[in-house]
Amino acid sequence: MEDESCFILSEKEVATLAGGCFWCLEAVYDQVRGVESVESGYVGGTLDNPTYEAVCGGQTGHAEAVRITFDPRIISYKELLEIFFSIHDPTTLNRQGNDRGTQYRSAIYYGTPAQQQAAEKLIQTLSEGKLFEAPIVTQVVPDARWYEAEAYHQEYFGRNPLQGYCQFVVAPKVAKFRKKFASRLKA
Repeated sequence: MEDESCFILSEKEVATLAGGCFWCLEAVYDQVRGVESVESGYVGGTLDNPTYEAVCGGQTGHAEAVRITFDPRIISYKELLEIFFSIHDPTTLNRQGNDRGTQYRSAIYYGTPAQQQAAEKLIQTLSEGKLFEAPIVTQVVPDARWYEAEAYHQEYFGRNPLQGYCQFVVAPKVAKFRKKFASRLKA
């Protein structure tokens, strides 16, 4: 069994991103060409084996996040980050829309020095280009222990497209992504 801290899986790499509700991130990244899998989960907290209820309570320190396995020959880590910055608000601390709390923070959990450098460089470029009206507050931190979210959270949008939150929050983010990154869509 390979060490879980290894982030290069033969020809595949792993990216861990937190940008508000994991349903939104998963729904977008599931459609990206070169992405092999997207798993919703929790990262960056202090409690072992956290539950959704505990994380939502804001007392565990975990963020809702996605772990993306991708083929860097098809899509680069930088391109995944460019999508990330276009589908959430990286300027609001511990908040995305009406979702509030540290579990909804914007964070990039890097697994390698190259990922750290790519994230920091892109944030610098976006900041210098003044692409956002407020400063970017996205954390760039070392990857931490990953906990897969409960089964009912996996592929949530795909299984529940008519659910209210999915219709009013997730679907618009997916539509925005599909329009802006049409060339990156899976066939």
